[in-house]
Amino acid sequence: MKRRTRLLVLTPLAVASLVAAPTALAAVPLSAPAAVPAATCSVSGVLENGKVHLSGGGFTPGPAYYQGSAGFGGTVEIAENGGFQVMNVAPGQYSVRQGGELTQCSS
Repeated sequence: MKRRTRLLVLTPLAVASLVAAPTALAAVPLSAPAAVPAATCSVSGVLENGKVHLSGGGFTPGPAYYQGSAGFGGTVEIAENGGFQVMNVAPGQYSVRQGGELTQCSS
């Protein structure tokens, strides 16, 4: 192929690929950042001793405060993995407060 013919054929192809590249990149959806897991907690069924266990996960390591519907509550230390357990508490509905966030525990 002659040089002039090669330029006539290859130039439009090169220009088209340069024009199409930004459009193709813009069409690729950006992945959303990983969502922070939502804190959850639950109350076990009533045990033989008449008490329940309170446990949860997805919290920030550090102190948190739990409160029961019967007025019982206390401080719990959230572990590095974001979880906690409080054993043998009075049955009832519980919530856990950490910072400004309040998490209702499911039964």
